Amino acid sequence: MTVSHPVTRGNNRLNDSEQQVLERIEAFRRRRPRLIDETITLAHGAGGKSSAALVDAVFVEAFGNPALDEMGDGAVLTVPAGRVAFSTDSYVVNPIFFPGGSIGDLAVNGTVNDLAVSGAEPKWLSAAFVIEEGLPIATLRQIVADMQSAAEAAGVLIVTGDTKVVPKGAADRVFITTAGIGVIPEARRLGATLVEPGDRVIVSGSIGDHGMAVMMARGDLAIEADIHSDTRSVAGLVAALLEAAPETRWMRDATRGGLGTVANELAQASGLGVVLDEDSLPVKPMVRGACDMLGIDPLYVANEGCFVAIVPAEGAAAAVEALRLLPGGADAAVIGEIVADPAEIVVVRTSFGGTRIVDMLVGDPLPRIC
Repeated sequence: MTVSHPVTRGNNRLNDSEQQVLERIEAFRRRRPRLIDETITLAHGAGGKSSAALVDAVFVEAFGNPALDEMGDGAVLTVPAGRVAFSTDSYVVNPIFFPGGSIGDLAVNGTVNDLAVSGAEPKWLSAAFVIEEGLPIATLRQIVADMQSAAEAAGVLIVTGDTKVVPKGAADRVFITTAGIGVIPEARRLGATLVEPGDRVIVSGSIGDHGMAVMMARGDLAIEADIHSDTRSVAGLVAALLEAAPETRWMRDATRGGLGTVANELAQASGLGVVLDEDSLPVKPMVRGACDMLGIDPLYVANEGCFVAIVPAEGAAAAVEALRLLPGGADAAVIGEIVADPAEIVVVRTSFGGTRIVDMLVGDPLPRIC
């Protein structure tokens, strides 16, 4: 910056030498640290110039918005009067890039979806990074770009965050924690206590895609399958369902533990039973084949772009029709119903006319899928 007019000190005009010093000081103050490194070093987590350069060149450059640009210790937000939903989650998926997505868009979509199925309209996210020393800056830029693309698609802003760098071997490349805030429309009420016998169980899309995509991407198995993660924001799908079926009782995104675990959580929270129809479950042939080869039930495989909803019987058809009109909802289906008995139990009507009990997931057949 060039000072255009001489500066005075008291009643005295500064001489040319003093004026030049002030100009250099002003230029120094306005100088922004430049990111010149190609990999993450411990200095990037020390809070000095390297940290500032990383934040400025990678995160602010990608996420820039008025709330973030203030660069305070917290974002100052104007929140409409009423109720808000607040959610947080951490992401440690391995590998960090997989068919259909990355840890970046997963970290955004996961928290956005938690807010959406809570009945909220997602608005703002925070993002905290634990980065292993040695991670290429180019890799971090790609992850951050994926996050920003997912945020734009979901209509949310990333307004605050944090970065920590740990020594090589103390983490696995990068872990991300996101927290989110959404605004709940005043008249909207959702909850397991609202569920009634006779209500229908709806799933917004095919199940098992994400978990099996990550499993295949690890390359540990001698299996090749064209399976892509379903990671996406479901906020638009949720809005369409609630417009078509405003009396919707309850929603949950079926992430870790899959549809089977979510159904069990509902049964226990409502005190009612859940009956699923095996023939109605939307499972893509490639996903089903991979599950069969690995001995894994698709009901327990994680999803990152579909949710489960309970709606009154009279609204089920309209809800499914509305979902099928949107990207990500083509495979939406009614997959079961709520019953009074057996209470707090989930059963599946099999293709052979029998039934089997579906318990909550025991153990972890697919580690680090989100």
